[in-house]
Amino acid sequence: MTRSNPRTPQVPLSAAFSRAVDLSALKRPPAPAAPAARNGASPAAPSPYVIDVTEATFGAAVAERSLQVLVIVDLWAEWCEPCKQLSPLLERIVAEFNGAVILAKVDVDTNPRISQAFGVQSIPTVVAIAGGQPVDAFTGAQPEKQVRAWVTGLVDALRGRLPGIAAAEAAGAAAPVTEPEVDPLVLSAEDALEQGDLDTAIAAYEKLTANNPGDADAALALAQLRFQQRAFGLPEDAVDRAAAEPDNTALQLDAADLEFATGQAKPAFDRLIRVIGGLPGDERGPVRDHLLELFALLGHADPLVVAARRKLAAALY
Repeated sequence: MTRSNPRTPQVPLSAAFSRAVDLSALKRPPAPAAPAARNGASPAAPSPYVIDVTEATFGAAVAERSLQVLVIVDLWAEWCEPCKQLSPLLERIVAEFNGAVILAKVDVDTNPRISQAFGVQSIPTVVAIAGGQPVDAFTGAQPEKQVRAWVTGLVDALRGRLPGIAAAEAAGAAAPVTEPEVDPLVLSAEDALEQGDLDTAIAAYEKLTANNPGDADAALALAQLRFQQRAFGLPEDAVDRAAAEPDNTALQLDAADLEFATGQAKPAFDRLIRVIGGLPGDERGPVRDHLLELFALLGHADPLVVAARRKLAAALY
């Protein structure tokens, strides 16, 4: 819902997915025969372009199909809460392409060989397959606008490489992707942002989240705006000030915010975890909450957040 700058893959796409992945083993059914139906399987696909895939069917459903069209592999599990947000979003977006894109859903608990082939470390993980090979991927639940831009960018970049995309579009099968109707409060917030009015933008998103408590995009946008507002007020020498007064918790919070705002998430996390470890139990709450807010901004499935959560648990307990 927010007009962020989505990550759009650039040609050559292979550069976007740095490690080679050997999918050849998955082109054969495992021995013994195909596994039994999985527990907690996802509901029936909402369109013919959303399919459940197992180790036995991966070859035909994904590897071979990706020679013609883009295949998006959604690696998920029943216990994964972020997966429950991302999977329905992917299904809606893919259905809009009417055959130019296929969504292949893989339960990692019952299909570990697929998960191992991709080197999955956390879920949800989403991998784009074209020509039998991964070309791009992301991890963790993402806002709808960003996911939509990601898929659209891949289709645009791969149109000349995968004949099925151009054929579907030429036949009129792939309807143009249209932007969802935007809430007036979002438009109000974005207009305010264009004028540099953060207060008005934040107020609009506060109303939007109050009206739609389950809107994850709006909640994330509000958190980002609040952090941006806080970051604008930070002194440029916040890190130096924190170094000069290591026992000043307020200065440590400012320094962590500045580090996070300048792309140094790990130093920011490490700083706050050190502060928590040095505080009495009854004084840790505000710093812990501050750290959790930064975790949410980066994304709970991000590897840096996963590692920092382990360190936080050790510091707390």
